[in-house]
Amino acid sequence: MSDAHAHEPAGRPARLGVGFVIAIVLVAINLRPALTGVGTLLPYIEQDIGLTSSGGGALSTLPLVAFAATSPFVSRIAHRFGSSRVLAASLALLVVGTVMRSLPHIALLFAGTVLIAVAIAFGNVLLPAVIRYRAPAALIQVASAIYVTMMGLSAAVSSGISVPLAAVLPGSWRTALAWSAVLGVIALVVWIPRARRDGRDEAPGTTHAPTPWGSWLAWQVSFYMGLQSLVFYSSIAWLPSVFVEQGMSTAAAGWLMFFFQVISLIASSFLPLFTRGRDDHRWVGAAAPVLIALGAILLICAPQLVIVSCILQGFGGGAALVLALSFQSQRAAGPAEAASLAGMAQGVGYLVAAAGPVLLGVVHDATGEWTLPLVLLTVFALAMAVFGYGAGRDRIVRAR
Repeated sequence: MSDAHAHEPAGRPARLGVGFVIAIVLVAINLRPALTGVGTLLPYIEQDIGLTSSGGGALSTLPLVAFAATSPFVSRIAHRFGSSRVLAASLALLVVGTVMRSLPHIALLFAGTVLIAVAIAFGNVLLPAVIRYRAPAALIQVASAIYVTMMGLSAAVSSGISVPLAAVLPGSWRTALAWSAVLGVIALVVWIPRARRDGRDEAPGTTHAPTPWGSWLAWQVSFYMGLQSLVFYSSIAWLPSVFVEQGMSTAAAGWLMFFFQVISLIASSFLPLFTRGRDDHRWVGAAAPVLIALGAILLICAPQLVIVSCILQGFGGGAALVLALSFQSQRAAGPAEAASLAGMAQGVGYLVAAAGPVLLGVVHDATGEWTLPLVLLTVFALAMAVFGYGAGRDRIVRAR
């Protein structure tokens, strides 16, 4: 038995239950749309309320800062109240934040964004722990790929329809930002009964493990998560603006981001087939970021090949996301350890990621072009490849 599978929790189910899959899918489809629609609508938002590129970068970075501040505490809160109750409460908070953000006041735009990010942080941390507890060991990456795929699908839909919705709905971009509240309400209706059963059912949050600050493998998982998030959120925030500056319409840029995320979906869906039967993911962990870097370089050197660039970045980004989330389950000794590792990986990771969108926005304001920001994106992707090689080793995290 491999080192990574030597400490399996007792009573692990033999298959993925339909109810379990539906439950994680409903959480997953709420973890991106409220954020990805902002990037395509950012030109409207900046023009309407007078935000600079730096201000737009700050709006895109704010969720990452909130992720970093919230993630380390999720495991303890779930341990006290139960994972199902906490997830249900976070879905309710997500709905409130989504509606608040769309109200006509700039303070509510930023305050609602913070509430959305806090709610999403709980889902981000708890899903790897739930999967570590409920999924068969051989199907952890399959379960991760299912929720990543659905997360990516909802994100792609949000990117594609946000601008058309803003054009036809009363309230313009504000109303277009609010549509994803419907997804939150649907998920909340399903999760409320689960929350009521939390006191009777065995829940992933019933034990607590210390955060593995002393493990180098945990730091590699964390930095891989951070750089993957930095690259993803920087791309979501600024690639539409890059495309517009290169001559596209805002609507075309939005649909190109939809295509970008569909490619990511394809990659995340097929990665488990490519890695089936393999416990060592060093090379695929390094190769995925290299594809992102190649796509960014192509966008600099041959912008007319923007479709090819999106394909490369989409494939690399989709694979990297599945790996970043899978590592948080696969490198943990059990469900409690998975929650602690996920809290560390996402707390540290999103703190790293928070620098991305605002940094690229500031550099663009300073240079007046997107070449240097894309160079920085390339450097970050190559650094991710280094940490991916380390995090992909078939080992488990041991707290020291």
